Amino acid sequence: MNRIILNVGLLIFFLSIIIFSQQGMLVEDILLKSFIIFFVATLMLTILALLFIRAINKASIEKQKNFYS
Repeated sequence: MNRIILNVGLLIFFLSIIIFSQQGMLVEDILLKSFIIFFVATLMLTILALLFIRAINKASIEKQKNFYS
Protein backbone atom coordinates (compact mmCIF):
# COMPACT_ATOMS: atom_id res chain seq x y z
CA MET A 1 0.00 0.00 0.00
CA ASN A 2 2.83 2.40 0.82
CA ARG A 3 4.48 1.83 -2.55
CA ILE A 4 1.23 2.57 -4.35
CA ILE A 5 0.77 5.81 -2.43
CA LEU A 6 4.36 6.84 -3.07
CA ASN A 7 4.08 6.05 -6.79
CA VAL A 8 0.86 8.07 -7.10
CA GLY A 9 2.53 10.92 -5.21
CA LEU A 10 5.50 10.82 -7.57
CA LEU A 11 3.17 10.81 -10.56
CA ILE A 12 1.46 13.92 -9.20
CA PHE A 13 4.89 15.48 -8.55
CA PHE A 14 6.09 14.99 -12.12
CA LEU A 15 2.78 16.06 -13.62
CA SER A 16 2.90 19.26 -11.57
CA ILE A 17 6.45 19.88 -12.80
CA ILE A 18 5.22 19.57 -16.38
CA ILE A 19 2.23 21.84 -15.78
CA PHE A 20 4.23 24.52 -13.95
CA SER A 21 7.07 24.45 -16.49
CA GLN A 22 4.62 25.16 -19.30
CA GLN A 23 3.58 28.33 -17.48
CA GLY A 24 7.10 29.76 -17.77
CA MET A 25 7.91 29.84 -14.06
CA LEU A 26 11.40 29.82 -12.54
CA VAL A 27 12.96 26.42 -11.89
CA GLU A 28 13.15 27.01 -8.12
CA ASP A 29 9.47 27.95 -7.96
CA ILE A 30 8.52 24.94 -10.04
CA LEU A 31 10.39 22.53 -7.79
CA LEU A 32 9.15 24.15 -4.59
CA LYS A 33 5.50 24.16 -5.63
CA SER A 34 5.73 20.63 -7.03
CA PHE A 35 7.30 19.35 -3.82
CA ILE A 36 4.59 20.99 -1.73
CA ILE A 37 1.91 19.42 -3.92
CA PHE A 38 3.70 16.04 -3.67
CA PHE A 39 3.89 16.27 0.12
CA VAL A 40 0.25 17.29 0.56
CA ALA A 41 -1.04 14.70 -1.91
CA THR A 42 1.01 11.89 -0.36
CA LEU A 43 -0.07 12.87 3.14
CA MET A 44 -3.73 12.99 2.18
CA LEU A 45 -3.54 9.67 0.34
CA THR A 46 -1.85 8.10 3.38
CA ILE A 47 -4.58 9.37 5.70
CA LEU A 48 -7.26 8.17 3.28
CA ALA A 49 -5.65 4.71 3.08
CA LEU A 50 -5.41 4.47 6.88
CA LEU A 51 -9.06 5.41 7.27
CA PHE A 52 -10.03 2.89 4.60
CA ILE A 53 -8.06 0.10 6.31
CA ARG A 54 -9.56 0.99 9.69
CA ALA A 55 -13.07 0.88 8.22
CA ILE A 56 -12.41 -2.54 6.73
CA ASN A 57 -10.98 -3.84 10.02
CA LYS A 58 -13.90 -2.43 11.99
CA ALA A 59 -16.41 -4.01 9.62
CA SER A 60 -14.69 -7.38 9.78
CA ILE A 61 -14.60 -7.29 13.60
CA GLU A 62 -18.30 -6.39 13.71
CA LYS A 63 -19.06 -9.20 11.27
CA GLN A 64 -17.04 -11.66 13.32
CA LYS A 65 -18.83 -10.64 16.55
CA ASN A 66 -22.21 -11.10 14.91
CA PHE A 67 -21.16 -14.46 13.49
CA TYR A 68 -20.09 -15.95 16.82
CA SER A 69 -22.89 -14.50 18.97
